[in-house]
Amino acid sequence: MSFPLLTLTAAVPAVGAVATAAVPAGRRTAAKWLALAFSLATLVLAAVQLVRFDPDAKGPFQLTESHAWIKDFGVRYELGVDGIAVVLIALAALLIPFIMLAGWHDADPQESGSSRWRPTQGFFALILMVEAMVVISFEATDVFLFYIFFEAMLIPMYFLIGGFGDRAGERTEGDAAAQRSYAAVKFLLYNLVGGLIMLAAVIGLYAVTADQLGTGTFSLQEIVQARAAGKLDIATTTERALFLGFFFAFAVKAPLWPLHTWLPNAMGEATAPVAVLITAVVDKVGTFAMLRFCLQLFPEASKWATPVIVVLSLISILYGALLAVGQRDIKRLVAYASISHFGFIVLGIFAMTSQGQSGATLYMVNHGISTAALMLVAGFLISRRGSRLIADYGGVQKVAPVLAGTFLVGGLATLSLPGLAPFVSEFLVLVGTFSRYPAAGVVATLGIVLAALYVLVLYQRTMTGPVKEEVRGMPDLRARELAVVTPLIALLLFLGVYPKPVTEILDPAVRHTMSQVHEADPQPDVNDVEAAK
Repeated sequence: MSFPLLTLTAAVPAVGAVATAAVPAGRRTAAKWLALAFSLATLVLAAVQLVRFDPDAKGPFQLTESHAWIKDFGVRYELGVDGIAVVLIALAALLIPFIMLAGWHDADPQESGSSRWRPTQGFFALILMVEAMVVISFEATDVFLFYIFFEAMLIPMYFLIGGFGDRAGERTEGDAAAQRSYAAVKFLLYNLVGGLIMLAAVIGLYAVTADQLGTGTFSLQEIVQARAAGKLDIATTTERALFLGFFFAFAVKAPLWPLHTWLPNAMGEATAPVAVLITAVVDKVGTFAMLRFCLQLFPEASKWATPVIVVLSLISILYGALLAVGQRDIKRLVAYASISHFGFIVLGIFAMTSQGQSGATLYMVNHGISTAALMLVAGFLISRRGSRLIADYGGVQKVAPVLAGTFLVGGLATLSLPGLAPFVSEFLVLVGTFSRYPAAGVVATLGIVLAALYVLVLYQRTMTGPVKEEVRGMPDLRARELAVVTPLIALLLFLGVYPKPVTEILDPAVRHTMSQVHEADPQPDVNDVEAAK
């Protein structure tokens, strides 16, 4: 029996969550260091996964584990990673320590000397629990096992949003608590509805396999292999209904217009580190699941739904960017920018081209890093001034030049400036989309123009101009904050110049997905080529 590396990678943060929660109330600093140690141990295990993963190996999954779980219902504890999963696990494991360092004091009690209430322990324990559930969601190749953790991660996220909101602004504690509660409940309800619809589709998939194979199964590999061998033939109407059940849940998580409205509330009311956890880590499960489950389980239905999904993606790109332009709240601006970026990711996935899907998978990684850099620096800025409103800032670059400089780099990455990591992924998405849907590719480029507008206007209004009296004594980034931001910016620069280490892991998984959907890249029209000559 091989070493259960995948199980261990998910188990370490789960054990860390329990251990952190058990730390006595008066030892908050010890709880923080303990949680950070467990997150770093998870990062080491994720790095081991990367080292042991062979991009050239045959077969869709590596480091596999498979054990009987609920035999009567065909449920197995089945894990495996492809190139996309192993990279996204590494992304999550990389970002969690930075999230913890950025939120080092976010959950400290406002009343000094309190030894009864343990918000600090709870805050860090919940982050570790989310990490454990996200990791196993990326690893699960049994549909039912995936569903369990896809839904279970809502519980710790609900408490992180509702119980640990930021303290910026002039609202009373009662008003702030009410807004946090509203955002948390909205997040939970949207995702629960999506999950319930998916559950109906999961049960329907099991019923179909039981009817045609004699024994019901939730195994992704078994279902895909049975379809390829002609042993499982899902009726067109049934396949489309099952696809819609899965896609709806993933579109809520992604989030895709018009199922996106929970995100600005959640990111606006959460602390900046939790906002990064939402959009850079948790939401990636939705787009990842589109690739792993929607396209591979329901290839014909995926192609049937593609025109509508492309339109929804374009609306997300433009709608998110337009609303970002008009925002007065820094955190909500980043939230709407993320909606636009997720539109690019979904567009790349359903362009059904190798360039589009390679760009989409790389975009998941680059968006996570760039959004983390921008939002965490924004959180440092907000904590100093005590306001999320753009109008309350001005001239920050004169009093805190390092903070302003890192904010600028994060913003330029968000608008996909050439030389920074998101440019490569966004370019691939547009090229891949244009080769199959030229009109959609042209419309999507408008999102780039709008991104330049909202990012540069945000920087101009907050960082340049006369120094406002309220920011005159603002301190620059401290050592802990620099330890958070510097590695993220270094990654943005490195992957912007040399993305090959990531793309060579992702591309074989993309080719496998394309083969499952029975799609090939469009070939240039010979007559058009001759005419061009």
